[in-house]
Amino acid sequence: RWLDKDQLDIGAMSGAFFETFVVCEILKSFHNCGLDPRNYLYFYRDIDGREIDLIISANGKLHPIEIKKGASPSKSDINAFKQLDKDTTNIRAEGGIICMSEGLLPLTDKDSIIPIEYI
Repeated sequence: RWLDKDQLDIGAMSGAFFETFVVCEILKSFHNCGLDPRNYLYFYRDIDGREIDLIISANGKLHPIEIKKGASPSKSDINAFKQLDKDTTNIRAEGGIICMSEGLLPLTDKDSIIPIEYI
């Protein structure tokens, strides 16, 4: 039970709440554009524990998104994105990590650190 925002912010479930908030905001943006998000949004998890929080599919391209509550994610947070390179049907396009960072920053040649304010 969380009695105030500070307890939620430091609690064990804070990352899960943050992830849910981000996904809900993205779902709302699709609905607000008159698009059915079920045609565009997916996630990935395999038997080896690799996971991609959100995959946005658009025009035959897959945009992987990782969601982290912290402000300083690392390249290791997107290791699972490599799984999309094995897909021969779709092209793995730009992706990134949505987090609490101060600004948009490059992470790799294809991926960025994306501040939550951008969603």
